[in-house]
Amino acid sequence: MTAPAPFKVKTLCRSTAARTGTLQLARGQVQTPVFMPVGTQGAVRALPPHWLREVGAQIILANTYHLHQRPGEALVERLGGLHRFMATDLPILTDSGGFQVFSLRKKEISEEGVSFAYELDGKKTFLSPETSMAIQQTLGSDIAMAFDECLPPESDFETTRRSVDMTARWAERCLKAHTKPEQSLFGIVQGGMYGELRRRSLAQITSLPFDGYAIGGLSVGEGPEKMNAMLAETMPHMPTDKARYLMGVGRPQDLVDGVATGIDMFDCVIPTRHARGGAIYTFQGRIRITHAKYRRDSYPIDTACECYTCRNFSRAYLHHLFEIGEVLGSTLATIHNLRFFGDLMAKVRASIDDGTFAALRKDIHALYPEKEEEGGKEEARRRFAEDALPVEKPSKSDTRPDTSSKAVRTEGRRSEVRPERAESRRSEVRPERAESRRSEPERAARRPEGRDARRDGARNEGPGRGDKRAPARREDKPREGHSGRRDGKDSRPTKKVRR
Repeated sequence: MTAPAPFKVKTLCRSTAARTGTLQLARGQVQTPVFMPVGTQGAVRALPPHWLREVGAQIILANTYHLHQRPGEALVERLGGLHRFMATDLPILTDSGGFQVFSLRKKEISEEGVSFAYELDGKKTFLSPETSMAIQQTLGSDIAMAFDECLPPESDFETTRRSVDMTARWAERCLKAHTKPEQSLFGIVQGGMYGELRRRSLAQITSLPFDGYAIGGLSVGEGPEKMNAMLAETMPHMPTDKARYLMGVGRPQDLVDGVATGIDMFDCVIPTRHARGGAIYTFQGRIRITHAKYRRDSYPIDTACECYTCRNFSRAYLHHLFEIGEVLGSTLATIHNLRFFGDLMAKVRASIDDGTFAALRKDIHALYPEKEEEGGKEEARRRFAEDALPVEKPSKSDTRPDTSSKAVRTEGRRSEVRPERAESRRSEVRPERAESRRSEPERAARRPEGRDARRDGARNEGPGRGDKRAPARREDKPREGHSGRRDGKDSRPTKKVRR
């Protein structure tokens, strides 16, 4: 017994399989496509719960494996359930814990379930479809996930086939064990890196009466090309009347690619984890706020962003916070990153509605390319900069221009250089430097006629060159302080004796 999660398609993209829609849950309506911030252990890292709506979050995610370990689902239930425990009224989706369990090195897998020891305290634990359902029902999330087996991407065909069939049997057990009428339950499609097995798993899972369907086992190290290939094998056969959830995917370029295949829901730790390391996502590209070039930068992180961080603080201030190890830096960066991902999905929904999604997808790929040599970044920056907020002119001591008018090399710790300035530096090479870089045959070919003879004559006649010859040094009068010998036996300066 589960709570239905009605999904209604609103707009279909004309050029791709992208779509907008609404997912109706007991605690509110979710506009899709949507990105879900991750609060693995009952908290979105470094973010107070009241900021969740401020950053545009509609639904968040928590994890069964971690909450069962600490503090335990019984305590959460005694304290009023997961929503009361986390102090949020947003819908919550709980992962089954399958991914975390199968990422452990030491585990024993059987038809009944998985035996393992927690990494924290070594406590031996058994997790099965029935125990996973019991934990998630006790936590009280709005959407529970079926217990599945997630394999590494290098698994062979036969191993993957057996896993797919066992995941299907576990899915049936999850439906039988689920008895909470106010909680929805999603099934998970597996199949590894094999299109045939993906379609096999999809047929098995979608034949069961789940309230929505997820794509699992991707973004586990296989690379974006392989992931997109598996989505292409799977998504055309997914039911159109249920929500579709791509698990663990969160790079901006992967989000728009997933939306293009018809995905409705995403989750990932990227925006929060990267924020704590000083990596910040903007509509001008990603920046590393810990870079020294931001030490005196008076502009906000992104002039096109209206988040609390960008309305109130400069890049210089955030750089300072990270420099001194102040935890406020992680909070402000997290606020901005989650707002960026919320704004990105809002732009995606709007672009599908108005028929410009293909152009938006191209711009996001230009700002976040797989390879840096891919072009189009400047055009994408210019289009996003049109929505920039008015910003006060920086003081004379601040020579940093606005991100909307400059080429920012944001990945890593490289310097910011305008393209035209960089081009002029490459073209304006000093003649003497260019001459020194040429090989001896090239230099000889460029010398005017007669120059070699003059140079050779100068070498024979003395230390002077050409017509400007220095007077020959007299051999019979050595310089003061030297022995005067030129046979190489003793050319060291002699010690001058003071009388």
